[in-house]
Amino acid sequence: MASTPTPSQRLRPELGLIGTIALGLGSIVGTGVFVSIGIGAGIAGPAVLVAIAIGALVALCNGLSSAQLAASHPLSGGTYQYGYEYASPAIGFTAGWMFICAKSATAATAAMGLAGYLLNALDQAASITPVALAAVLVLTLISLLGINRTNKVNIAIVAATLCSLLAFIFAGTPSALHNLHLTPFLGEQGWSALLQASALMFVAYTGYGRIATLGEEVRQPRKTIPRAIIAVLLISMMLYIGVGAVAIAAVGSEAFYAATMDKAAPLKVIAHTFDAPGISWLLALGAITAMAGVLLNLILGLSRVLLAMGRRGDMPRALARLNRDQTTPSIAVVVVGLAITGLVLVGNIKTTWSFSAFTILVYYAITNFCALRLPADQRLYPRWIAIVGLVACLGLAFFVERTIWLSGLGLLLLGWCWHRVAQHRMANN
Repeated sequence: MASTPTPSQRLRPELGLIGTIALGLGSIVGTGVFVSIGIGAGIAGPAVLVAIAIGALVALCNGLSSAQLAASHPLSGGTYQYGYEYASPAIGFTAGWMFICAKSATAATAAMGLAGYLLNALDQAASITPVALAAVLVLTLISLLGINRTNKVNIAIVAATLCSLLAFIFAGTPSALHNLHLTPFLGEQGWSALLQASALMFVAYTGYGRIATLGEEVRQPRKTIPRAIIAVLLISMMLYIGVGAVAIAAVGSEAFYAATMDKAAPLKVIAHTFDAPGISWLLALGAITAMAGVLLNLILGLSRVLLAMGRRGDMPRALARLNRDQTTPSIAVVVVGLAITGLVLVGNIKTTWSFSAFTILVYYAITNFCALRLPADQRLYPRWIAIVGLVACLGLAFFVERTIWLSGLGLLLLGWCWHRVAQHRMANN
């Protein structure tokens, strides 16, 4: 099983520092800030603000582990590649399989969130499913254009999203200071609810992993990737805390959660209560662009993991085929689009987000494990950072609902069965 593609099999490196930061922000600032904070508020109440901070700390440890791994091993596939390089084929496959399961669910959540905000903005009571499916189709087609053209679309999306969130924070601050719905701070379930919310909030930061997943397409990866990941995490953490504090203080955690589950458009609903004409429409536009950005970047990331798995034979070899210009794995992109379509048809927002929480925590536990095995001359940060990240990921993974993590373990077992079959087939060829 080849570990390093030949020059004709490699994607062209076309991303600089600004483009890489935009890619990370487009992956993070979307479903997390517009949907998951509301879900977390329903679980932990105002203490979700602490969960945001806990999620950020875990994400920082994981981000630094991802940064140093991607800097030393800049190939498409992210932790899937690192697992093969620094652990074992079984661990590498587990990482790739968990990423596909987790991020396909997150992509479906983003598609449904986009549809929810769009229909709410248009004051339509129609089903979100057809709109979500249309969004998946359009963004899959954009992803086929290659990383350079796709990221130009992404930069425009990120700019619109950041402007709308900053407007929400500034417009809502007077209402938040006047109402201060922050008590009781920790609900009846106490620390258990806080840790469950922390697991969900951690997922809201994990878009930075897209930078590592697309490492093959980054120029000067050893310098660019660590800088981009740190910048993305700092910017997104400040946004999340600002948005979460304003939203909860203004209307209360119960109203925030109800708006999330009812219309999948909580921030727009909250913005209606502000004494700021037009802010609700501006936020609706920002939410739509944010969800589009997350969905677009997830399609990119998922297709690159399938590309890497196709190269090694862990998935069908056809998934490793590139287009003529070596700018996109076309078949992998189409397969990803079809997988997300299937999840949109059967999922709901809370279920898909909780499922992605468990599977992505397992994925990043493997990231930290691989970071611990980096040679000393390739290490950029102290080993304790990876240890904290590993323990936190494994601990938080089982604070999601029992049915969710049992389903995740079932899918993991299914993946291992497929891996054994794939290995046996290759050994006989």
